[in-house]
Amino acid sequence: MLDIVPQFFNNMDINFDFFEKLALAMLIGILIGIEREHRRPEKIELIAGVRSFAIACIAGMISSFLAIKINPGILIISLAFFAGISILYIYIKNIILRTPGITGPIALYCTFLLGVLISYEFFIPAVAGAVIITLLLAEKQPLHSFAIKLTDEEILSAVRFLAVVFILYPLTPDALYMDVINPRTILLIVIFVATVSFASFVIMKNMGTEKGIPISGMLGGLVNSEATTGALCAIAKKRHELIESSFKGIIMCNATMLIRNLVIALIVDRSGKIFLFMLFPMVFGVIYSAVEVFDSKNNSHVSESIQLQSPFALSPAIKFAFGFTGLSIVSKFANLWAGAAGVYATALGGFVSSAVVTASATALAVNGDVSYSTGAITAILASLVSTANKMILVKWSGPPKLGGLINKTFTRFIIVGGIVLVIWGFFVNYLTLKL
Repeated sequence: MLDIVPQFFNNMDINFDFFEKLALAMLIGILIGIEREHRRPEKIELIAGVRSFAIACIAGMISSFLAIKINPGILIISLAFFAGISILYIYIKNIILRTPGITGPIALYCTFLLGVLISYEFFIPAVAGAVIITLLLAEKQPLHSFAIKLTDEEILSAVRFLAVVFILYPLTPDALYMDVINPRTILLIVIFVATVSFASFVIMKNMGTEKGIPISGMLGGLVNSEATTGALCAIAKKRHELIESSFKGIIMCNATMLIRNLVIALIVDRSGKIFLFMLFPMVFGVIYSAVEVFDSKNNSHVSESIQLQSPFALSPAIKFAFGFTGLSIVSKFANLWAGAAGVYATALGGFVSSAVVTASATALAVNGDVSYSTGAITAILASLVSTANKMILVKWSGPPKLGGLINKTFTRFIIVGGIVLVIWGFFVNYLTLKL
């Protein structure tokens, strides 16, 4: 008996390791189990609740811990046992209780596997998995509602996009051509931009436009500011009482376009230098836009549909890729022939897409072809050009009253923004020389 005590103290590290893992497994199981208990209808006994999920995670941790210390066969037996439990769970739920669904049994088995991850010290993946599973279980109604609203074309677009991400991207060469084009980098930028846009598209699709045209315009600006402006013009032309709301929507759309370009700069240049150089003028533009919106008249919320193509559709992604590649080549040779002035001239590409100009100018700076200040100023100029382009779009496709409001507001925006850019440009160049 006395010999056991020293051995116990000699194995204190192993004991603490075990109890730490046990505690984490219990907490993860409780987290998922609480969500399951919360979803239980009144007066209906739940097959697996807090205790079942907590025990499942602990069982996964203990069985894998024993597999590491004693025999790997223990884990195989445990995996088979919980697979059988999950199958029995599905049978009771669907056949005996007649409540269709297999989410609960799958969640129980996944909880067991999270316990296995803990034993092998994959703590962050285990916690991340627990959070994601809990969120998926908790967001049942919103996810179902969103899935119902999706069209067949949007689903096919998403599938094709995922094929690009997981099949085409790994096969794309990671090499520099003409000292400016890296196919994998181009594809990665397209994927990130589409993902940022899709986040906005999901929110807009899920909430609908009954929340107000200005909010829909704001979200649409993250997807495609030109297309959103055109859609708002069509609404104002069809219903003149919505001119003020459409005006707000276009202003908010332009503001979120500035935010999107900042995000693109941060994605392409992970050092954050371009982002910091762009930050002050872009934030100033967003604040200016917010002031214009709050100063305008209030309108009641209305139900109007703004139709935008899913950012996961391949055609916008392909256009972005070709635009980025072409503008990168033009910018490269413009810089060789005319220096920084040639790169600044490519900001006129903002008439087509300020996002493409921002990505290409930032990529040039990252590759060392131009200074970071030149890349940032070019991206800001492209945003101002895109703002001017919206004035033209409204004049062509919107009612005269909306055109007058937009011209007045955006002219002030461009003049003030130009002054801020000049002052900021001198400051940035001075700062660059000092650094």
